[in-house]
Amino acid sequence: MLDTYLVPPATTITTKGDSQPLDISEAESRIFLATLAVTSVIEQESIELSMFVSKDGATWETKPTASLPQKFYPGEYPMLVDLTSLPEVKFLRAHWEVVRWGRGTTTPKFEIALRLREVSPEALREAQAEAQTRR
Repeated sequence: MLDTYLVPPATTITTKGDSQPLDISEAESRIFLATLAVTSVIEQESIELSMFVSKDGATWETKPTASLPQKFYPGEYPMLVDLTSLPEVKFLRAHWEVVRWGRGTTTPKFEIALRLREVSPEALREAQAEAQTRR
């Protein structure tokens, strides 16, 4: 099962950017849990995270496969990335946009990590069953 970091812990982000492409062709499942951990922020700034896919690692789709809305505070933010309908996809990467406003410097500064874990079919079925009982 795939369990890795697209962005290593304690990475400082000050501008928009991309993670390194990750080869997911050997993954048993096509469903992943991406967890953005924001460990440090300064006031009046936001970060927005999107996941992009590619068949060859060179040409990337223009629209994100999954996205998190803007985040302003420290915390852990999970996002399910379901690629079951895209069997031809072999690479995945994260893209982030950061913005700062207000007084003082306009350079944003976040400390983040982005962990990507493959979700087993059994774990997904269990979560879906539990969600059904809570409705």
